[in-house]
Amino acid sequence: MVIQIRRALPSDGGDIHALITELAEFEKAAHEVQSTPKALSEQLAASQPPFSAFIALVDQETAGFALFFYSYSTWRAKKGVWLEDLYVRPRFRGLGVGSALFDAVLAQAKVKQAGRLEWPVLEWNTDAHRFYEAKGAAPLLEWRTWRLSL
Repeated sequence: MVIQIRRALPSDGGDIHALITELAEFEKAAHEVQSTPKALSEQLAASQPPFSAFIALVDQETAGFALFFYSYSTWRAKKGVWLEDLYVRPRFRGLGVGSALFDAVLAQAKVKQAGRLEWPVLEWNTDAHRFYEAKGAAPLLEWRTWRLSL
């Protein structure tokens, strides 16, 4: 078994969309997905893409992805990284694919001299909680994410 992590290319829009849809199904929110393969491909091809992503391949088969973008911390006066999605297809879980994707995002954050790496995790996803705790992360219990959909 060979795990390969590489940067997403505009041609990966279809695979990224499929993975987003699978993640949304897992999170019981498939009806909320509005992205399209075309939109994702076009955004990745832009001169300043709104996001970056890594694709995980296991023996050349798409196994998962990590999608992230840059934020800014006024308290640290540094760029931050927001990990929007990290998803590994069920048949590839437990093989180190999630760790390889997370480590790739973390390495990118360090290269960009980011002050922090943050991400959301659903309350009920205890497997993800354990995964991130094993990586040395801790939940921000005093903060609650709010959203205004436009």
